[in-house]
Amino acid sequence: MSLTSILSAEAIENAIKDCQAPDSFCYKKFFQLCGLSKKSPKEVQDVFRILDDDDSGFIEEQELKFFLQKFSPGARLLTEKEAKTLLLAGDDDSDGKIGVQGEKIFLILNVTVPELLL
Repeated sequence: MSLTSILSAEAIENAIKDCQAPDSFCYKKFFQLCGLSKKSPKEVQDVFRILDDDDSGFIEEQELKFFLQKFSPGARLLTEKEAKTLLLAGDDDSDGKIGVQGEKIFLILNVTVPELLL
């Protein structure tokens, strides 16, 4: 599965263009522009699994540095500040990772938390 099977290539391109400059990445705006904030919880989980490089069920800070490149290979790396901001937004339990089953990832995307996760 690829991100373009869930999100449109045009929307991804627009989201990437919006945050080309270092320290210009805003996760809420990026999720809106690429269309992720309008996706179902299942689709958000599918995107999460694509972003989880090591299939650990978590996205760690090191993986977040390459976040934009997962959407578009030619995109820049997130700065340390941007990666930390995204991590803090999605880290449910302050363990330094974003978990696919944690409800916080759904809250930052404005997606209804699936019943099975409650």
